[in-house]
Amino acid sequence: MICENNTRVTEFVLLGFTNNPEMQVSLFVLFLLIYTVTLFGNFLIVTVTSVDPALHTPMYFFLRNLSLLEVCFTLVMVPKMLVDLVSPRKIISFVACGTQMYFFFFFGSSECFLLSMMAYDRFVAICNPLQYSVIMNRSLCWWMAIVSWMSGIPVSMLQTAWMMALPFCGRNTIDHFFCDGPPVLKLVTKDTTTYEMQALASTLLFIMFPFSLILVSYTRIITTILRMPSATGRQKAFSTCSSHLIVVSLFYGTASLTYLRPKSNQSPESKKLVSLSYTVITPMLNPIIYSLRNNEVKGAVKRTISRKVLQKLDLF
Repeated sequence: MICENNTRVTEFVLLGFTNNPEMQVSLFVLFLLIYTVTLFGNFLIVTVTSVDPALHTPMYFFLRNLSLLEVCFTLVMVPKMLVDLVSPRKIISFVACGTQMYFFFFFGSSECFLLSMMAYDRFVAICNPLQYSVIMNRSLCWWMAIVSWMSGIPVSMLQTAWMMALPFCGRNTIDHFFCDGPPVLKLVTKDTTTYEMQALASTLLFIMFPFSLILVSYTRIITTILRMPSATGRQKAFSTCSSHLIVVSLFYGTASLTYLRPKSNQSPESKKLVSLSYTVITPMLNPIIYSLRNNEVKGAVKRTISRKVLQKLDLF
């Protein structure tokens, strides 16, 4: 189908969460607070893992990359969402919508692969501890990080190019708070079966493939832990990967509800809440999970704050 010039969509309207002005103000304050905590927590992780020599290990190198990814991931959606909550016109141009969709897919796919790299790091640390420093050398860590970041390019280019090449004629109201694939796809004025099959195939390849690597890594990890003769050794080994397991469960658990069931009977409000959990809530929880469950991170935070306080006292 080819759109007439006067019916081709040039901008979209994002419905967001509610039209109630009082509720919008309350949501703005809530989400602004969450976004502030997200930025502070993730930048704190980046800072302490960079300046504290005790955290200059592969595990915290990947954690630093994860925090940077979370900052970029939320930057794609949250500022626009906050603006829309206090703006009477929740408009996003066709080009801006495609750009937002591209970077959303990019950072989301990159995080999937980075989480699988972190799982491999834990696998080597627990299953091959004597060779850990040799296998997880500086060069390999950098290449693993680069591959993780760049892995988002193919899926984001394919998904966005396929989506934005479809005809959008007349309808331009997106029942969501950002330009996500499933709600935007509902506005297409032609049969989208082929696109949905392509999207599902790319989703399975670029999301489930790294998830499969995570499953394989943790299967080997659990097997190794169960074979340890000491209960203290088992507890210590499990504690080194428990935070990562929680983060993986949160990310994949919520994302799969949206992208592996695009035609589910969930209401738009339910889908918004699910999307909100992995786009806004999870990035805030990740640094909290790693900080509360990791004594090394807590110790590094205390040392960093102490150094800053002493430096300020020296100035006086």
